[in-house]
Amino acid sequence: MATRERFTRGEILRLLNLTEKQLEYWERLRLVQPKKGRGERFYDFRDLISLRTTKQLIEQGVPAQRLRRALNALQQKLSEVQAPLTELRIVSNGRDILVEHHGARMEPLSGQLAMNFETRELDHQLRVMPERSNEDWLALAAELEADSNTREEAIDAYQQALAKEPNQPEAVMNLGALLYEQGHFEAAADCFRLLLRLEPDSHVAHYNLGSVLEELGRLDAAYGHLRQAVILKPDYADAHYNLALVCEKMEVFDEARQHWKRYIELDPTSPWASYARERLTPFDLPTQKR
Repeated sequence: MATRERFTRGEILRLLNLTEKQLEYWERLRLVQPKKGRGERFYDFRDLISLRTTKQLIEQGVPAQRLRRALNALQQKLSEVQAPLTELRIVSNGRDILVEHHGARMEPLSGQLAMNFETRELDHQLRVMPERSNEDWLALAAELEADSNTREEAIDAYQQALAKEPNQPEAVMNLGALLYEQGHFEAAADCFRLLLRLEPDSHVAHYNLGSVLEELGRLDAAYGHLRQAVILKPDYADAHYNLALVCEKMEVFDEARQHWKRYIELDPTSPWASYARERLTPFDLPTQKR
């Protein structure tokens, strides 16, 4: 029986039981790239095998970001390998990845040979594999988030959970916070905008979005959200602090002074209270009084 050489996007989604968001995410990571022809995108049989391998590894617990880094390393170390997911035999213990090359097992990132590594071989028959549930992804995200070395993988796990069930305020909040922490400010802002659609009266969402917008230099929008945060929760010390910073940048000094004072009243012993007091000093100088 001849092997098919062309698959539409819909056929790939159906054969591998993928969602559109999963496939788009893997394409953004360049785990696979569709071909173009006859005015449409399509995939060949090698793409099908690559995607099947990707799906199996991720379902075994290997984060997509880590898989991408491993493939990059393989292509640098093994220049003769053009498509590692189809040309190499890949094994996993559910978190780490090894490849077999010339009869030896190698860890892709370090290039070191591996010994005594308990693995699960990938199933090389094309069949639908059981997927992680939303709850499984959330549990994995929480585990990865606890380790500062796996925060990017935690982001991937939250994204996988939200691809299955988008309207989860807590997951959106956690994802936004991780994206902000890792410096992905635009993506973090999108998360907090989504959170505000889910919970319009969330003072935390307004505070987080305002803080991200300040980082992006969008002071007017940042001011609006931080101002709403302190309206919704007048004793929200952190919101007063960030709002004071934004007011100073906007040269609205009278209001900045109000928020510095309010912050000191709410959190007088915090490490940042001394800085707030320093910011008040210029306003109290006799030469600045009218």
